[in-house]
Amino acid sequence: MKTYGHFIGGEHVAGKSDRFSDVYEPMTGEVRARVALAGTAELRAAVENARAAQPGWAATNPQRRARVMMKFIDLLHRNYDELAELLAREHGKTVPDARGDIQRGLEVCEFALGAPHLMKGEYTEGAGPGIDIYSMRQPLGVVAGITPFNFPAMIPMWKFAPAIVCGNAFILKPSERDPGVPMRLAELMIEAGLPAGILNVVNGDKEAVDAILDDPDIKAVGFVGSTPIAEYVYSRATASGKRAQCFGGAKNHMIIMPDADLDQTVDALIGAGYGSAGERCMAVSVAVPVGEETANRLMEKLIPRVESLKIGPSTDPSADFGPVVTRAHLDKIKDYVEIGIEEGATLAVDGRGFTMQGYENGFYMGGCLFDNVTKDMRIYKEEIFGPVLSVVRAKSFHEGLALANDHEYGNGVAIFTRDGDAARDFAAQVDVGMVGINVPIPVPIAYYTFGGWKRSAFGDLNQHGPDAIRFYTKTKTVTSRWPSGVKDGAEFVIPTMR
Repeated sequence: MKTYGHFIGGEHVAGKSDRFSDVYEPMTGEVRARVALAGTAELRAAVENARAAQPGWAATNPQRRARVMMKFIDLLHRNYDELAELLAREHGKTVPDARGDIQRGLEVCEFALGAPHLMKGEYTEGAGPGIDIYSMRQPLGVVAGITPFNFPAMIPMWKFAPAIVCGNAFILKPSERDPGVPMRLAELMIEAGLPAGILNVVNGDKEAVDAILDDPDIKAVGFVGSTPIAEYVYSRATASGKRAQCFGGAKNHMIIMPDADLDQTVDALIGAGYGSAGERCMAVSVAVPVGEETANRLMEKLIPRVESLKIGPSTDPSADFGPVVTRAHLDKIKDYVEIGIEEGATLAVDGRGFTMQGYENGFYMGGCLFDNVTKDMRIYKEEIFGPVLSVVRAKSFHEGLALANDHEYGNGVAIFTRDGDAARDFAAQVDVGMVGINVPIPVPIAYYTFGGWKRSAFGDLNQHGPDAIRFYTKTKTVTSRWPSGVKDGAEFVIPTMR
């Protein structure tokens, strides 16, 4: 059986803590590997390697740093199939979905190639008598990312690509549930020419997370996961004087207006609600039809589509989605369905009894669909993170808007309508960070920033796009005056531009 250790100083390093966690193959339910769980000493070894390597990397000119990333992108293309297969086997998503995971990370790597331009500062000649002022962006030093199980390729690349091209060294703590792809990405970065120590991968659990948050040499931390842990990471990191951006949970609504094309809407709901078994922070988990007639027509079309979803092993390219990541998570999703029934929601489609012939021990669940869900129910308030869609009926546009605005999460939202005025008002008024208009999963492309509002995000800057360059650099401003312009005598007042 394969054992994952850590990747420190450009080499694979065995775990020394004598603590391990099983890595499952969700489609079979079998243990396919085990992963070492780092202690504080192992994290510290990675930081020391990073700290030693970072000054030389920062002194490398930005264009040469970008060339390394360019070679890495080429290697990603060459190893696409291998990475997608490994990702699917450890996570459970289908191979086509795994390829999309890699692609969205790759696109941020492509954006990061622009770091030589994006890091440029400003210059003002003659800002005062003989005075020139200029600014520069400089790397922070050693930074870290703590990434989730549901996107084991994309989110690590969202974190380390911009950080590294800006001249930082990076400590990656991926999810212990599917560590294979992050380890392979680190190998490919070394193959692309990245100096040893600039990207280190430390596998672990809460002990490793706390070591990252408390280490004085780590200057910034990025996190993606559940809201309670995002809040914990943000609070502890900032209390230690670190810069932090932490992204949490979601309860993404889709508002369906009476004039919406219902065939298009149902297609969108099926893909956005059940793709990747609902294990996406941008999954649509709440459908809000406006008006009883809209709701009834929607349910009439939606029920047979949910009932006909094709669930299959991760290696089946024709499957709509595969298994969830672990048996514990499967049990948690089923518990939420039972809670919804007890709360009085109507379970229109029950996928809990699904089994996969030949894969009876896999972590499979069919699609579930609730109707008549109300905003006081737990299945509405809490993130389920599974193939469960709730329909909340609204009487008006404003009631639907209020549902999205009043929810504690503000990650993503969508509206489906043919009315441009309604869509424009919705986009302006909704209290959510990412908005789709006839787009069910409004994930911005790589040169825009990704981030939610309210309790979906903690910190001032978003992921990827220009915010990533700002997050991983600090601005230094220089005011210069040369001797030929210096007057005789001391000056005792603060310099001004007068």
